[in-house]
Amino acid sequence: MTLGFPTPAEIAAQTSPNRDRAIDVIRNGSLLGVVLGHTVMATSIIADGVLHWDNLLTTSSAFQAATWIFQIMPLFFFAGAAASMASWRADANWGQWLMRRCTRLFRPVFYYLTFWAVALTVLRHVLPPHVHDPVAGVSTQLLWFLGAYVLMLAAMPLLARITTTHRLVIGIAAIYLAVAAVDAVRLTVPGSQALGYVNLMAWLIPGMFGVAYRRGLLRPAATVPAALAMLAGNVALVAFGPYSLSLVGIEGQRLTNMAPPSLLLAGHAIMMCCLIIAAIPAIERWAQRPRVWWLTAIGNSGAMTLYLWHMPALLGIHLLFDTTGHPRYPGQPDFLAISIAQLLLMVALVAMLFLALRPLENNPLPGWDGPITVTGARSVAVGILLCIAGVATLASVKWGLKDDGLYCMAVMLAALVAARTMSGFGPSPPVGGSSSTATLPERIVG
Repeated sequence: MTLGFPTPAEIAAQTSPNRDRAIDVIRNGSLLGVVLGHTVMATSIIADGVLHWDNLLTTSSAFQAATWIFQIMPLFFFAGAAASMASWRADANWGQWLMRRCTRLFRPVFYYLTFWAVALTVLRHVLPPHVHDPVAGVSTQLLWFLGAYVLMLAAMPLLARITTTHRLVIGIAAIYLAVAAVDAVRLTVPGSQALGYVNLMAWLIPGMFGVAYRRGLLRPAATVPAALAMLAGNVALVAFGPYSLSLVGIEGQRLTNMAPPSLLLAGHAIMMCCLIIAAIPAIERWAQRPRVWWLTAIGNSGAMTLYLWHMPALLGIHLLFDTTGHPRYPGQPDFLAISIAQLLLMVALVAMLFLALRPLENNPLPGWDGPITVTGARSVAVGILLCIAGVATLASVKWGLKDDGLYCMAVMLAALVAARTMSGFGPSPPVGGSSSTATLPERIVG
């Protein structure tokens, strides 16, 4: 069954022979890893009218060590930068190029935020305050990625200057040392924790690797020693330095590794990118299989749908189990049975949401989609506004859709509206239905 999608043979026939299928597989694999990781690790329980939203990382050092394998978000940035090289040119109009990239990225976000605005309004009258507030806080946590990703895309004029291996090494070393300097200040100067957000530049590292990969600057066989050296460095940072083991944020960390990024995460990004470049020849061969490429193409056409909507599904399932007396929380006698049940429900629910909501990601949104024509100073202004939207999105994650997070979201939306206004309005470009075989390949171009 193709569920209304083109058949594997049709997709294969419409795919350019020069397409780098490995990049699409990496992008989809990293998103699926995030969904699976959240599903497996999330725990919750309602006690005395309070929702305790937690994860298994707090219960075992083995789980924390596993984040060194399953923290694969650097690979999404790697794949995104590599894919962006297909459309970036040295003489490109920066603001116009960035707006075109952000149009697709933010289109499903508007629907997502509308859903949460309605859902949280309704839930305020249904759930106790100390259950509603944690749900509101978690609702938009996933958007941190979008903010960081937009800022990486905005840096494409700089990333594109990596034309030699020498420049790549200098660029990565500069970012790595800068992150180390910021961490040193965070550890020694009281009240300097906010400076840690300068370390968001660590997400430029996988972007650099993505550009270098597309330009053929690194031989796969040569990246394995670099990955092993970086792994040894990270082990030393944990064993002899101030860094905690988990690459995902948990309570009690003296220095967070993820939000904001730390030197440990920067090293992890280097290691993951080196390993994936070494694995790309094998991934490319695997991606040539018709069924594998069919699934990859379909996933690519709804990547943001998958990423965004798995969180409402996960929260909904946990609230259902919590309110019916079957919380998934360490120490519960039926913990394993509940874990399996929740995993199966997540697979079914996320699949249904993907099929139902994927068209929202692909079809033009009135008032948002349209011709983008900006030049000169207006182009720069549009680019700056999109960067402001990215920063506001990142800032909102601390609160979610409550408290100061609402102000951050207002800034994000205002910046996006201003950027769209300055880009010029016009009729939306024609795009076929969600199951159109003629348009699917264009929609999976990253």
